[in-house]
Amino acid sequence: MQRLLWPIAAFLAATVLITLGVWWWALGSALDQLATRAQTELSLATSRLNSYQQRYRQLAVVLADDPGLEDLAKGGVERHKAASLLQAYADKTGSRAVFVLSTEGRLLAASDPGWAGQAAPAATTGKAAWLHRARNGALGRAQVYVGGARMFFVAAPISLPRQKPIGVLVVAAGVGPLESDLAANPNTLFFTDANGVVFVTNRSEFLLADAGRTARPGKARVAAHFPAGVTRPLPAHGLIHRHGHRIWTFDEGGVFSDWALHLGQPAPVLDLEAEILVDAGPARLSAFYQAALAATTAFVFGAVLLILTERRMALSARLAIEAAANQRLEQRVALRTEQLSGVNLDLRQQIRERREAEEALRRAQQELVQAGKLSALGQMSAGISHELNQPLMAIRSFAENAELFLERGDLDTTRGNLARISDLARRMGRIIRNLNAFARKEGEPMTDVDLVAVVAAALELSEKQLENAGVAVDWQAPETRVMVRGGEVRLQQVLMNLLSNAADAMEASARKIVTIVIDERDGTTRLTVRDTGPGLDEPERIFDPFYSTKAVGRAEGMGLGLSISYGIVQSFGGRIAGRNLTGGGAEFTVELTPVALEDAA
Repeated sequence: MQRLLWPIAAFLAATVLITLGVWWWALGSALDQLATRAQTELSLATSRLNSYQQRYRQLAVVLADDPGLEDLAKGGVERHKAASLLQAYADKTGSRAVFVLSTEGRLLAASDPGWAGQAAPAATTGKAAWLHRARNGALGRAQVYVGGARMFFVAAPISLPRQKPIGVLVVAAGVGPLESDLAANPNTLFFTDANGVVFVTNRSEFLLADAGRTARPGKARVAAHFPAGVTRPLPAHGLIHRHGHRIWTFDEGGVFSDWALHLGQPAPVLDLEAEILVDAGPARLSAFYQAALAATTAFVFGAVLLILTERRMALSARLAIEAAANQRLEQRVALRTEQLSGVNLDLRQQIRERREAEEALRRAQQELVQAGKLSALGQMSAGISHELNQPLMAIRSFAENAELFLERGDLDTTRGNLARISDLARRMGRIIRNLNAFARKEGEPMTDVDLVAVVAAALELSEKQLENAGVAVDWQAPETRVMVRGGEVRLQQVLMNLLSNAADAMEASARKIVTIVIDERDGTTRLTVRDTGPGLDEPERIFDPFYSTKAVGRAEGMGLGLSISYGIVQSFGGRIAGRNLTGGGAEFTVELTPVALEDAA
């Protein structure tokens, strides 16, 4: 037995080394897989935050071009009027506040004067690099902590053509909606500013936690400023490195039960550092199980080898007994091998099932994309049926009149009606082409169009509908042509849709009058359509697709007309807006770019 002590000791040492090697390899493999998934989660969260900020960056750029804000920056608009305009912007976009600063940082107007009066001075203290960029014509952004709330500020310059900025428009967006979206992620996500303070996170334990890092060069200008006592240290943790990965260790009862894999990546577009903590406990457990399996296997084979050697030495004189003993041992080895083979087959089955699940997920994603395409095609077909309804009604009217005139023998009038029907058919083809172009965000080239002729043609096409509805038209055509940039057929579509909506709105009104006015002010041509109906229920939603207040089941009540009209006017570089009149009724205004008239010659 003493002769076996050294081999047993060597075997135990080799078993320990093999077990540690298997554990180390299994842990590295598990951490690598966990890091790959964590990197994907971190990239998705960074993209989500980037999209959230991008929406408000685009909003600030668009709102900064509003002529009313240029007048405010020049001192030509009263503050309460500008505040009402900014409040409307804030309500429509879900912003916390929208306010305008002078180039010196003085508050000119705000959607929420009380909050902005507190936020603007606090945000412009120090160098205020974001405000400096906006004053120099660039887009500025910052993370700001004001009044116990964390905000993203986006600043866009307000400037006149070929001139330096005369003011700054600031859009303030809270981080609450973004954190609510990130809360569903089981991992801990947090974004730190240049000073290492957690500004956005999906875990309350990390909110406003200070990592204590030194501000990085070139990044301190965008670090949020927090009052004394607001920040707090990160949850207590240790740091170890395994296989090139950073592992945060926590005490029991903390954020994690054991280990957490930590990954970070810069987000230069956001001026933040994106970080993620993923529970690494399952990785350790997997490595432990694999090491335990390797140790068990080694000990089993070692025990078998020890038993075989001992019996061989003890039964060397008894060959028959030794043969029987070897046979029993071989049976045990075969049984254990069969068991291990079964375990191996189970592992292969699990791998195959996982691959099948991933393939099913990929097919489901492709089906969702196809469903989105079919939904878009459904919206296009609904829009075409809506926009062809009015020309079809006119064709039917002209056809009925032609039949009557034919019976009377009035061939000239009948021929004229048939010519109009042919013209309307061609117009229907052009309407379909224009609707298709609208769906592709394309359009025919713009030309110089006589707006007076467009109104006359639209009234001619809508005459029967307005007459049947008992609607009177108040239209005083200008003595001269009014030329604008646009498309004749598409402008007729817009006006006919406004007339049809006005007639439907006044269905229950005792006084049914539609007023059409064309005027030119401030270098813009305006076409105004007013009615005497009950007004708009939700003016802020009238241009949303499929929004309609008409009775369910009516063919023209799909809610696409104003949405399509909005896209048409936008494609001409114009603007369409609707509001309620003080004395009752609704008013729609279409603003277009005028064109200089040619000489009479």
